[in-house]
Amino acid sequence: MTETMRAVEITKAGGPDVLQPCTRARPEPRAGEVLIKVAYAGVNRPDALQRAGLYDPPKGASDLPGLEAAGEIVALGDGVGGWAVGDAVCALLPGGGYADYVTTPAAHCLPVPDGLDLRQAACLPETYFTVWTNVFQRGALRGGERFLVHGGSSGIGTTAIQLARAFGARVFATAGSGEKCHVCESLGAERAINYREADFVAEMRGYGGADLILDMVGGPYLPRNLRALADEGRLVQIAFLQGPEDEMNFTEVMTRRLTITGSTLRPQSVLAKARIAEDLRARVWPLLASGRVAPVMDQEFPLERAAEAHARMEAGDHIGKIVLKVG
Repeated sequence: MTETMRAVEITKAGGPDVLQPCTRARPEPRAGEVLIKVAYAGVNRPDALQRAGLYDPPKGASDLPGLEAAGEIVALGDGVGGWAVGDAVCALLPGGGYADYVTTPAAHCLPVPDGLDLRQAACLPETYFTVWTNVFQRGALRGGERFLVHGGSSGIGTTAIQLARAFGARVFATAGSGEKCHVCESLGAERAINYREADFVAEMRGYGGADLILDMVGGPYLPRNLRALADEGRLVQIAFLQGPEDEMNFTEVMTRRLTITGSTLRPQSVLAKARIAEDLRARVWPLLASGRVAPVMDQEFPLERAAEAHARMEAGDHIGKIVLKVG
């Protein structure tokens, strides 16, 4: 291993062009951490928010973007058990994935599922941790319930559709084109609603309302989501692409016994994320190994072209996950 590494840093808050290649010192794993030689890194919306100056890294985390990666463990910190140098892993990261090397808590690593390569595995942690904790733990989705996910063709959306269907839910999705709706339905959505052509509230009311909605749009979608819920339905908010504020009438929440909740993944404790990893390994990784669910891949960019990857993600034309080839 070299003492330095290639990386992509955020030179200042701004658009994709503020992402620039650089050379950094190679990090060293602390107690309980592993050092990973990165083969591929996933590109996610929180990376773009951090780049824009809207999502600061947690205390002690790398200032480099990148919340998930796949590669090979090349060093172990004190007290790490269950992993060995040379193991192929994918991992949820506190930051730093846009680099040759990255450290992360060992408990946030997962084995590369059978049948998947490192490129595919790099797409798993951020989306699967997010969907599992919000849809199945916080949202308590059960078999037979009606589940609506907005942004069904995104990395989160394609993951949520497949997992919800695998666990027996009736799945619905929104997307912004006929092609994206077709992809959602091919992945298991009973109905994909083109939000540019149809009203998802009316559509869902026609099916009896959603028992659970996963939303990353926010803003004006908040009151519409409430109307789209069935009585005693649950809304889980995970992002605010159209803003964090809007007006709503709590009378509807009270009289129809609705639940509004939400979470963000990155600020949660090491232990909380370790527990999500344990659940994923036991209940979801076998589905990946069997081929019942799989990452949906959009496009690959070399590390030094991270700015192009961000521009593609923010243009909204992608379907599934975008990755950076690092190693």
